[in-house]
Amino acid sequence: MNQLLNPEGVRAPGGAYTHTCLVPANAKWLVLSGQVGIAPDGKLAEGAEAQTEQTYKNILACLKAHGMGKEDIVKFTVYLTDSRHIPAYRVAREKMIGSDCKPTSTLVVVDGLAAPEMVVEIEAMAAK
Repeated sequence: MNQLLNPEGVRAPGGAYTHTCLVPANAKWLVLSGQVGIAPDGKLAEGAEAQTEQTYKNILACLKAHGMGKEDIVKFTVYLTDSRHIPAYRVAREKMIGSDCKPTSTLVVVDGLAAPEMVVEIEAMAAK
């Protein structure tokens, strides 16, 4: 089982993440490409919150396809196109992932994504 830990001597996380995750040697790894807020029908959700929700739906579907769940996530890398989207991102993350899932995480604000109407992209890594 993956071990999440916030070590002593390091400031407590400022959000829904953990500083470290130790994955056992015999774990099965899954690395997900960056997911965006496009539904299976090809439609891009409107707005940061809706795009984030759809992005997490896509991540959860990818995990499920490999017999994994949110409890197996060890790392998120989040790309937002505007820091003003952070509150909407956090609301959607809480709704889709919950407060009990706190893998390691990095959030980066970037100039743009693959298409100008996309405002969020999330990469994930999981181990079981």
